[in-house]
Amino acid sequence: MRVFNTLSRQKEEFCPQGETVTIYVCGVTVYDDCHIGHAMSYLIFDAFRRYLEFRGHKVKHVQNFTDIDDKIINRARKLGIPALDLADKYIAEYFKDMDALNIKRAHVYPRATEEIPRIIEIVQGLTARGYAYASEGSVYFRVRKFSTYGKLSHQSLDDMVSRGPSEEGKKEDPLDFALWKAAKSGEPSWPSPWGEGRPGWHIECSAMALKYLGESLDVHGGGRDLIFPHHENELTQSESFTGVAPFVRYWLHNGLLQMDENKMSKSLGNLVTVKQALQRYSADGIRLFVLGSHYRSPLTYSEETLQASETGMERLRQATKELKGTGGAVVLDDEPFRQRFIESMDDDFNTGQAIAVLFELARSINRAREEGSDVTRARNTLVELAGVLGFTLELPARLPVEAESLLRILVSVRSQLRQAKQWQLADKVRDQLAEAGIALEDTAEGTEWKTSRESRLGSGGA
Repeated sequence: MRVFNTLSRQKEEFCPQGETVTIYVCGVTVYDDCHIGHAMSYLIFDAFRRYLEFRGHKVKHVQNFTDIDDKIINRARKLGIPALDLADKYIAEYFKDMDALNIKRAHVYPRATEEIPRIIEIVQGLTARGYAYASEGSVYFRVRKFSTYGKLSHQSLDDMVSRGPSEEGKKEDPLDFALWKAAKSGEPSWPSPWGEGRPGWHIECSAMALKYLGESLDVHGGGRDLIFPHHENELTQSESFTGVAPFVRYWLHNGLLQMDENKMSKSLGNLVTVKQALQRYSADGIRLFVLGSHYRSPLTYSEETLQASETGMERLRQATKELKGTGGAVVLDDEPFRQRFIESMDDDFNTGQAIAVLFELARSINRAREEGSDVTRARNTLVELAGVLGFTLELPARLPVEAESLLRILVSVRSQLRQAKQWQLADKVRDQLAEAGIALEDTAEGTEWKTSRESRLGSGGA
């Protein structure tokens, strides 16, 4: 297995350090509902984890919550509620969204506010080693003391500019970044050797990764927008504190989801929330939309592409149906498909190629069925390999808006046929819907329909 390491800018053989692969993925700042851009990253790393487990690796997966931040504080102030209450609310919403997308839960979800003692310990250690200094109640990291600063983002110090507040007079160098921030009036704070304050963003992830996964991680993941300054600073302070290098063996970064030409983000206001997307598309359809491209490439949100993904998922579902009369003497050989799937995923988690293999297998199953061959083993392989990528192959609990509108029309047409005593045509509509996984039930109040997952969706005319 080979993976592309952002640090070396090349594919490297994947050789974890021990029996358990340690993975840290940067989590969300919890002040609002998650959007599809967030989900893209978590769907990608969910597929990576599932594949590693499929290949026999034990995995320990840690993903943090940033539950104290300027955005959280500002939003809470506008709403007139405590910042930590706001964070609690959106952590609960995060789990609802990710569970709905069939994303496996991490083994540990640490929160920044629960790791304050460890954060203070690291900041004290960096100060004692001369890597950090206190100034007016805040503590900053001396960037120029770390001789290889910029090695992850491949920038030189001379070319860098400070991307944070200038804080003139507080910092020795504009590039120095905050480890601990002095408290501001009315904001949440914690006691520390430098006075009341709260942690900087970057030190939170170092503290949580070191605590739960050790001084050297196998994999650290996140979006490309985190490479600098967040992951650069995280690497710098971690290696400075422990003296152990590398802090991370393989840095994996996914491309970003775009809306038109801009990154999807809350600050730009050009986003589609997970909840909104799930009202229109199935979790499998959204997952196919994300995993159908290589994870390092940018992805543009498109209703047309999502509709095509939904259609594609139905093709896979149809191929996995158990049908009578498929037990012929000739058995469809599934092994070549399995090997090509593994080869694709072993090549830097190429989910796009792996999914192409799934569709080829589905076409072969359909063709072999028509020829009277036994496709049982191949069908089971398709279900298994689809599951490796996190596809459930289940009908969505709720139909997309367009499909539900069409279904209402069909139910209305069937009702009119029944009123006209065109029983044969009415039964044909019912039977064909049943084949598509939609069951009709005629009641005194009208005709109701359900998917094969028994979720009641609505009712039509009498």
